[in-house]
Amino acid sequence: MNRREALTSVSVLLGGAIIGAEMFLSGCKNPADSAALFNTDDITLLDDIAETIIPTTPDSGGGKAARVGAFMKQIVTDCYTKIEQDHFIKGIATFKDACKEHYKKAFGGLSVAEKEAFLTRLHQEAKAHQETDAYKKEKELFNQQQEDWVKAEEAKHNFGAGYIKQSYPPHYFAMMRQLTLWGYFSSKEGMTKALRYVETPGRYDGAFPYKKGDKAWAL
Repeated sequence: MNRREALTSVSVLLGGAIIGAEMFLSGCKNPADSAALFNTDDITLLDDIAETIIPTTPDSGGGKAARVGAFMKQIVTDCYTKIEQDHFIKGIATFKDACKEHYKKAFGGLSVAEKEAFLTRLHQEAKAHQETDAYKKEKELFNQQQEDWVKAEEAKHNFGAGYIKQSYPPHYFAMMRQLTLWGYFSSKEGMTKALRYVETPGRYDGAFPYKKGDKAWAL
């Protein structure tokens, strides 16, 4: 699977654009100063979040086995813009504070049921946030400013501006969830165990029989 195919499969799952995709596809590295954005505890927390979203099953490992926390660190560091990086890092702190306020303990100390309930609440919160008029208005204004900036840069023959333009970030948990699915379903664990994988496929068969409950195919 190449970069574009990996992103296409995840965008189908999520039904929308992938944050950091343009920088990822370009093969460029974020020019922003992003040294030491994450510490070891952050990676452990992100692995724990990923494992709750995609838990281990009898026939496939979950988010921890796929090392999704390390994947998130790599993508946020190399492919997110400065605004997106700041929003994600602030989101980790907000996540920790919200968990302690609600449960009086860190996410790693919660039961599986509590973790699932907390992430479900955050998912609903993220969906509601992105439907507010205030969010839509701020996003529209910000993105228009970025488009105007790209046009101005291209007029000066800076044709790479489109790859580093900023995007208005969504709720921080939407970013974590998106990175979890992207990281897992492009990992060896997700591709070869959670999905149906054939190392050397034969001809394309658009009418291959499907039984209800079969896994999706790895691309």
